[in-house]
Amino acid sequence: MMSYHADERGYYGEYGGAFIPEMLYPNCEELRQNYLKIMAEPSFQEEFHQLLKDYVGRPTPLYFAERLSKKYNTKIYLKREDLCHTGAHKVNNTIGQILMAKRLGKHRIIAETGAGQHGVATATVCALMGIECVVYMGEIDIARQAPNVARMKMLGAEVRPATSGSKTLKDATNEAIRDWINNPVDTHYIIGSVVGPHPYPDMVARFQSVISEEVKSQLLEKEGREDPDFVVACVGGGSNAAGAFYHFLDTPEVGIIAVEAAGKGIHSGESAATSALGKVGIIHGSKTLLMQTPDGQITEPYSISAGLDYPGVGPLHAHLYTSGRGEFISITDDEAMKAGLDLCKLEGIIPAIESSHALAIFKDRKFKEDDVVVVNLSGRGDKDLQNYIDYFNL
Repeated sequence: MMSYHADERGYYGEYGGAFIPEMLYPNCEELRQNYLKIMAEPSFQEEFHQLLKDYVGRPTPLYFAERLSKKYNTKIYLKREDLCHTGAHKVNNTIGQILMAKRLGKHRIIAETGAGQHGVATATVCALMGIECVVYMGEIDIARQAPNVARMKMLGAEVRPATSGSKTLKDATNEAIRDWINNPVDTHYIIGSVVGPHPYPDMVARFQSVISEEVKSQLLEKEGREDPDFVVACVGGGSNAAGAFYHFLDTPEVGIIAVEAAGKGIHSGESAATSALGKVGIIHGSKTLLMQTPDGQITEPYSISAGLDYPGVGPLHAHLYTSGRGEFISITDDEAMKAGLDLCKLEGIIPAIESSHALAIFKDRKFKEDDVVVVNLSGRGDKDLQNYIDYFNL
């Protein structure tokens, strides 16, 4: 049977691998040789799960959204990652990676961030562990995510603007990789999504898999069965989706729905719908689906949500798309914003705009009345209030 998990070379089908400059080879190789060994150590597992429980606040609730379910005539459960410390799922991974970095003897952490949630989560764990932290962030994202920039600085991190290219996530990642090449010995790069060279996509997915692990036991309690009929998550790079899908990947009875940002429309020229527009290419050390011009230049993505504004998807998601295992749906800015406001008024929950994309599928994608649909509510909307205010003239 085909497995949708990474093989030992870091490939998901034809996607993945490590396409890196020679200067980065020692860093990636050190990580590749040690990550599974370290994660398997009982002391690592104990410390990781203790912090998830006492510091992050896990397990996060699996909430039956009664009014939302009634509106769409199906059973909708929300996995409340928005209730994690720092306001999103990102902290599951940064805690895992900071413990990894400590065991590898690293004294300095770098990270890239788009919406700022991963930057905040990285700055948080660096403060917790007393480790120096530098976060690279696109100049445009710094402007549109000001509260998160302030949070990172309060947590003691240095925020360095990326001023090249589109001045967003892709460019912040480029800067972080440059830093890592220049500081190979003492620095660990905490990548925030299931992107980058092997072993990052697999390592990040494993740290985030706590999401689907909890869903299984929570559904057993609520519905008398471990598996939902469908699991839904938004995909930029795709770490919240990888975590929500992880324990269901090789269970064909569970439908997997990945939701991308169509921006102002898939073919508007202002979109981040990689599955619809992408071709095979290499970005940030990994072979995946990538939005590019006919001559192979990366095209600028666009989405109202800074966290989905990435020109590719992680190799796991590329494989889910091309193999047909995952159903991919593209949602526009307008659809996402309306779905976000809808959740506020129906359930009293203000979602991140990223998560609102996942919620927007119910308008057109019909489910059966007794289908159990789990939506990963990956983050809360505090960071997006200005976007909501401007959009709805609140």
